[in-house]
Amino acid sequence: MDGNNLVKNTLDQIPQASPDAKQIVGLVKENGRVTGYKLSDETYVNKADAVQMAKQGQISGVGIAHRGENEYLKSIPNGSETDNLSNLPSFSPEQ
Repeated sequence: MDGNNLVKNTLDQIPQASPDAKQIVGLVKENGRVTGYKLSDETYVNKADAVQMAKQGQISGVGIAHRGENEYLKSIPNGSETDNLSNLPSFSPEQ
């Protein structure tokens, strides 16, 4: 099994993104922990809302995983490291 298939097996769900789905372009962090995401339309969403949006096909390039009772987003392996969530820039939402 190659590395991409192994990572895909760690995802609980890989939703089908709609043609007009947004992309995650940055991470919102507080004290080093991801608390939300900046989307390609310049909006900010918290982690729970982003998971729901991804499940509804409104965010592309991500799958759903869980740790304990908490669901979170992970990049779907595509052979490129540059668009992995962990490699995206950090942003602070505008107050």
